[in-house]
Amino acid sequence: MPFNEGDPALLIDSKGRQFLLKLDPARSFQYHQGSVLHSALIGSEDGSWVEASTGAKLLLLRPRLADYILKMKRAAQVVYPKDLGPILIYGDIAPGMTVLEAGTGSGALTLALARAVGESGTVVSVELRDDHGAHARKAIERWFGEVPENLDLRTGDVVEHLAEVRPDRLVLDLPEPWHAIDSAAEHMPGGGVVTTYLPTVPQVQAVVEGARATERFAEIEVKEFLFRDWNVQGRSVRPEHSMVAHTGFLIFMRKTDSR
Repeated sequence: MPFNEGDPALLIDSKGRQFLLKLDPARSFQYHQGSVLHSALIGSEDGSWVEASTGAKLLLLRPRLADYILKMKRAAQVVYPKDLGPILIYGDIAPGMTVLEAGTGSGALTLALARAVGESGTVVSVELRDDHGAHARKAIERWFGEVPENLDLRTGDVVEHLAEVRPDRLVLDLPEPWHAIDSAAEHMPGGGVVTTYLPTVPQVQAVVEGARATERFAEIEVKEFLFRDWNVQGRSVRPEHSMVAHTGFLIFMRKTDSR
């Protein structure tokens, strides 16, 4: 499908450097090897090669969600692709589900959740800060073109929304998610999955102890995922010298009946 005005686009130069654009016929892309008019990109096909003003070649691609998240403007720290995959799989996010997320932050996790539940599902994303909520809305609109119908963006405290939403899945990216655990125990259905994303060991300890104290959660798992690229050049096959190590701890737990 050809690129249209307003679409996100990814340009990649000969050294693999990536440039994220939002196509606007009145603008041009400038980099160290020249310039490219956005109007020359609109109508081009995904995967085509384009030429800068100096004759340098650039690969034009429709960005993957991972590309967009890594390059998008952010207000709060984002959840990176290496953790998004495990959240969707171990958190068991699937089409048709109702997912409650807090907080929205810069919108990276919100994008992944909205796509995972599909048109038949619903994501309610709650952000405590107005400025972060406004920033996330812009990032979401830039990716989807508009806020999709399956996404409900709200401002406030997630605890105030749990009783109304009664989500199948709860995803918490908050400094103190333990405050929502008691309410989740009361208002989530049996078998519902709670996922939390936390950067430090004391936070993990507080969440796990709080969940156990309710006697309403089982299968509590704490996981950390590491990520490393590999370099393949002829017979030289080796890991890259640097890797993405700790970004955060993920906790997964299942809601149960009271004992």
